[in-house]
Amino acid sequence: MNTDLAYEEMLPKRLAELRTNKGVSARDMSLSIGQGPAYINNIENGNSLPSMMGLFYICDYLKISPKEFFDFENKAPTETDELITLIKKFDKETIGLLTDIAKKMKK
Repeated sequence: MNTDLAYEEMLPKRLAELRTNKGVSARDMSLSIGQGPAYINNIENGNSLPSMMGLFYICDYLKISPKEFFDFENKAPTETDELITLIKKFDKETIGLLTDIAKKMKK
C-alpha cells in the first residue's frame, strides 16, 4: 500500500483489503456492525469516513486493534498477531533459526 497517500485515501483502501481478506461482503459487514447495508461500501468508495466509534466497531468486527488497522504494511494483522504470540514462547535459538529462514524467504 502506498503510504504517501493521505489517511483519507488510505483508510478506504485498507478497509477493503482487510474486509476482502476476511472473505465477507461489504453489505454483510455493514449489517453485522449495526449499520445500513451501504455503510462499508460508502467508506470504501471514499464517500464517507467512519466516526471514531464506527472505526472501533470495524476493528472489533475484523478482530484487530486500531493500531493494527493503521499498520498499512501489515497485510494480515490477525495472522501476524497469532504468529508473534507463538514466537514469544520459543527459545532464543529457535527464534534465531526462524529469523534466518524469514530473511532467506524475503530475498
